[in-house]
Amino acid sequence: MTLVSINSFGQGNQIRQSQKSSVTQYVGADTKITINYSRPAVKGRIVWGNMVPYGLAAPDKYSNGKSFPWRAGANENTTIEINNEVKIGGSTLPPGKYSIHMIPSKSDWIIIFNKNNNQWGSFNYDESEDALRVTVTPVEAAFQELLTYNFGNITDNSVVGFLHWEKLKVPFQIKL
Repeated sequence: MTLVSINSFGQGNQIRQSQKSSVTQYVGADTKITINYSRPAVKGRIVWGNMVPYGLAAPDKYSNGKSFPWRAGANENTTIEINNEVKIGGSTLPPGKYSIHMIPSKSDWIIIFNKNNNQWGSFNYDESEDALRVTVTPVEAAFQELLTYNFGNITDNSVVGFLHWEKLKVPFQIKL
């Protein structure tokens, strides 16, 4: 007689608190931009300046005693992958896959595109691997429960990528 437990199937497939998501936008003839991220929820919490601190996060047991930027999502690194050279904030970003990190403040934010795209969070973030840093200004927006990335202001040769969460949008212009 063979017994099979239904519970033995699917272990390791637990539901994530912050579900994975992805968004892709094409610009121009064939420039493909894909952002992969995990989507934390507000859940009644104060996000900016609290759950996500302004400035660098304080060192903790995972960061080897170093301060670090926000991972710009949850779980694994948020990543952006581009197949052609683009300009973000007027500076060139070569084709490739980059992790996105952010240093929030009450007024201007620093968005970091880092060559190490395979980390858990930003705990081991290394500034020497930055491909590009841009400073942007967040804008107030309608309430968004789940963190979302998307694209807007789409033209033949540009697009504005943005993070939208809680009552804030963090836009960054991408041009060919």
